[in-house]
Amino acid sequence: MSSGRFQWQLKAPNGRVVAVSSPVYESAAEAERAFAELAAAAPDLVARITHVREGLGWIWAIPGTRGNPVARSSRAYERYATCQNAFRRFVALLAKPDLPAGSDLPAGPGLPR
Repeated sequence: MSSGRFQWQLKAPNGRVVAVSSPVYESAAEAERAFAELAAAAPDLVARITHVREGLGWIWAIPGTRGNPVARSSRAYERYATCQNAFRRFVALLAKPDLPAGSDLPAGPGLPR
């Protein structure tokens, strides 16, 4: 491991990454704990949907207690409604009882696998 930093990512059954953690964690255990907390809160999650700064599209993010995002969509969506639906699918996937803790750790752009 070169960086010693971790993020989680949640994959759909087809293998597509649907969400990633916004923060970077110092350990895999810390990332797993954050993912488990997010999964436990799945029914109550609310997304902030915003237009991307550069380019076209919409992204969703889940604000944390201090307003910084704790999770975000893995890509931008062309339409606002599509982004809303993607967030709903994320919550449904997150709430699945057979979801492994952390889903896929370590992960994230530029981080070791």
